[in-house]
Amino acid sequence: MKRREQALLLLAKAAQDERLLDEVLGSQRVSDEIIGFHCQQAAEKMLKAMLSDIGVAYRKTHDVGGLMFLLEQNGCRLPADLADLDALTPYGTIYRYDALESRVSLDRVTIRGKLKDLRCWVETQLRTRTPNEPG
Repeated sequence: MKRREQALLLLAKAAQDERLLDEVLGSQRVSDEIIGFHCQQAAEKMLKAMLSDIGVAYRKTHDVGGLMFLLEQNGCRLPADLADLDALTPYGTIYRYDALESRVSLDRVTIRGKLKDLRCWVETQLRTRTPNEPG
């Protein structure tokens, strides 16, 4: 699969998580752990989409901060207002299987807004760069 095709597939997969979030974000019947997990998954897939498009290999990971760092190392710095997305990592790892710590709170509306900003940033990056596929 070509790099751009992989990036678009990952963006489509992230959109599935985003659609679910939009359906349940305001529901008190859905826990912060589940909301946070799908936020983490969407962010992870969007970051991996960008990495795929620029041709950077990444390991199987749920570490949002690590993916952000990998992007930065390769000349793609995220906007400053997205610098705290790495706070989603525990939702894809620790809180997926353990109880959410009482001191941890998830601002659902704010994090959903950040995911929209991340999607906008990734889509803009893809629109403004020419795919440079390996020969």
